[in-house]
Amino acid sequence: MSLDPISDMLTTIRNGLKARLHSVTVPASNLKGEIARVMKDAGYIADSVMTTEFPKKLIITLKYSDRAEPAIREIKRVSKPGLRKFVSVPEIPLVLDGMGLAILSTSKGIMSGAEAKKARLGGEVICTVA
Repeated sequence: MSLDPISDMLTTIRNGLKARLHSVTVPASNLKGEIARVMKDAGYIADSVMTTEFPKKLIITLKYSDRAEPAIREIKRVSKPGLRKFVSVPEIPLVLDGMGLAILSTSKGIMSGAEAKKARLGGEVICTVA
């Protein structure tokens, strides 16, 4: 049993990209599904589907360029169970000078850093994707 399931999901994605897998499967939760939705909306993964049978699984289809380069170069957990990282609106990190993605947990749900700035919401920085 893992103490940090979000970190396990990010590591599974990272390992799947290194192994050039088409898709990876992780145990499902609503939080993981929302993180995958934000990454899909930003174009870092191709698709994510939650199965209905027990135990629920989240199937994440990875995305590659025409030259078989992964869409995700780096995926990093920022806020950890032992050290939470909360930011206000001006402190929302810019990943690769705005070319990357910061995923935040706000009072209005999981959203990208750009959406959080637009909505004027701070929150917990879950991870960054570049």
